[in-house]
Amino acid sequence: MRKVLILLVSVSMLLTVFSSPVLAKKNHPSTEGNTNISSIVTYDEMIDELKSLEKRSKGELEVFTLDELGYENSQSEQNRDLYVAKIGNGPEKVWIQGRIHGNEPYGTESTLKLLKMYVQNQSPKYQKVLDELTLYVIPMYNPDGSEMNIRHTELSESGDRIDLNRDWTEEGFEAVESKAWYSYWADVQPDFGIDIHHQGLKTDPETEEAITMSLGVSLAPGGPTLPNIKDGLYEDVTRQAQVHVYDSLKDYGYTNIDRYTVGNSSNGFSEIDIHGGVVSAMMLGLNYDNLNEDHHSHPAIFFETSGNTRDGNLGQRARGHNIKQNVLGLQELLHGLATDEVYDADPERWAEIPMPDTIGYQTDHSGFIPIEN
Repeated sequence: MRKVLILLVSVSMLLTVFSSPVLAKKNHPSTEGNTNISSIVTYDEMIDELKSLEKRSKGELEVFTLDELGYENSQSEQNRDLYVAKIGNGPEKVWIQGRIHGNEPYGTESTLKLLKMYVQNQSPKYQKVLDELTLYVIPMYNPDGSEMNIRHTELSESGDRIDLNRDWTEEGFEAVESKAWYSYWADVQPDFGIDIHHQGLKTDPETEEAITMSLGVSLAPGGPTLPNIKDGLYEDVTRQAQVHVYDSLKDYGYTNIDRYTVGNSSNGFSEIDIHGGVVSAMMLGLNYDNLNEDHHSHPAIFFETSGNTRDGNLGQRARGHNIKQNVLGLQELLHGLATDEVYDADPERWAEIPMPDTIGYQTDHSGFIPIEN
């Protein structure tokens, strides 16, 4: 039986995919850091690109807002529309979200380029994906934070800043964006999910080589939570998906991949087991406000690409390459889901993906949990 993944990602095989009218900028978001962000796609430019792709797709790509679908909560705190791009006709639903953190732009840029690939290229490989999968792509989950170039969003009444990636909890949903996207997710009921993020600059502690991407699961395989969900099904599928991505990218030039960890060599590295993260809530089958009464859930993974606007380290050359590696990772993962190749991967090979020695799990539910030897 095929399992599906929600892909929440920042991600080309063809150079033409990376030439786009959205690179010509006029109005740019503010910056609180030192990065020149004049080449980063803005909210308005995202809309223009989505509408252009929809027009060129001859009916294959649907672009719409949650407001157009009639949702009660349908706009951001600052009244920006929330956009979705839907493509494909397959029975398996894949949710791909980007830029939940406003100062992590690769999610928007990578998903736009991914959509452009499927609109422009009619190769059998791409057609296989569209025949077997239906993609629900959210290029800019957090438009307000994106325009302000900050990680969070700001509540319209209080001005408090909310991390949208920690707002899917029974006690959360403080931001209207969280309520809007959760309601839509509960209606779509995806089969798999990917989230695209950035991390700070990172090096391999042994080789001291720069890491360009970290592959992660927000409920750690082998950790305190994931093995107990669906009799360990999601633990296997998330590892298989990341192994598939690793095998697809490890020989790609100037790419150095590891598993996602937090901490440092001085204080020790840890894996994360975060119940409050959006993709964690998806795997846990969160039922908020009785919108998900059957506790629908699905496996989900995330990509963490090195470099972000808050650290001033989005060099133009590195940025272009990192977007390409993310697009390629998305493309290969989607094709692997469409062909079932993902499920042929050995989940135990997750251990082959480089990772520093870890001392435990950082959680938002039980504090720090040391690894038992």
